[in-house]
Amino acid sequence: MVDTLLWSLLGVIAGACIAIQAPINAQLGQGLGLPLAAAAISFGVGLVVLVLGTIVTAQMGGITPNWSVPAPWTFIAGGCLGTVYVTSSILLTPRIGAAAVMGLSVAGQLLAGMAVDRAGFMGIAVREISLGRIAGAVLLVAGVLLIRVF
Repeated sequence: MVDTLLWSLLGVIAGACIAIQAPINAQLGQGLGLPLAAAAISFGVGLVVLVLGTIVTAQMGGITPNWSVPAPWTFIAGGCLGTVYVTSSILLTPRIGAAAVMGLSVAGQLLAGMAVDRAGFMGIAVREISLGRIAGAVLLVAGVLLIRVF
């Protein structure tokens, strides 16, 4: 129970970080005059933080990373998908607002997540699309429409 609560809290914190990141990156994109440059800076800073975190955690755990693992297209695709998200949020946030961007993003995540679960994509445990999941998706999309339209 405590684990579930902590993991759920981490998910909420991650979502909050994304909501705060969108206007920061949008302002950077406007200041630079080039949204792709803002996305590159965002990813560059993230890369530095991740590399440092990898080094620190590997040393703390006495682990030597295996850097010779081949990178099939699916591993590279993750970075490409992140680029689409960050660049889209930089372009959309000043135009439709952070709440609408987050709502649309969450709706897209939910719908794609349901498809990923249903297909068992990349070894994810298969989960059927139940009536409850469909109702949740419909309610979320309705919420996005309310945020965006009203």
